[in-house]
Amino acid sequence: MATQTIEKRVERLERRVTNLERLPERMDRVESQIVQLRTEMHDEFSAVREEIRTAGEEVKRELREEIRAGDEETRRLMHVLHEEVNREFRAGDEETQRLMRVLHEDVIGRFALLTEGRVPGGRRKRRREDGE
Repeated sequence: MATQTIEKRVERLERRVTNLERLPERMDRVESQIVQLRTEMHDEFSAVREEIRTAGEEVKRELREEIRAGDEETRRLMHVLHEEVNREFRAGDEETQRLMRVLHEDVIGRFALLTEGRVPGGRRKRRREDGE
């Protein structure tokens, strides 16, 4: 029974040694897979960085275009507003001039009324109270 135990022990030992002999080959495969993984990850990270850079440039370009479009719209609206304000000023100026002419004519008319009752030299004609 002792020999059987020794035989079994030797067989187990041989299996272990065989497994250990395969270990370097397995380690080489694992190392190769790790190297491949690192390469793939490096390539993917580089691709992601490039995509981010490209997307950032695209966002900047779109923002510039939107800002330019907004600036152009603002200039257009300011021009329209400027024209509208100028029209309103001109209309106000015309109304003011019309009112000034009316007031001027009114003042001239009042002066005429005031001077009708005066004699040359600036004195008013006096009415005689006695009827003459």
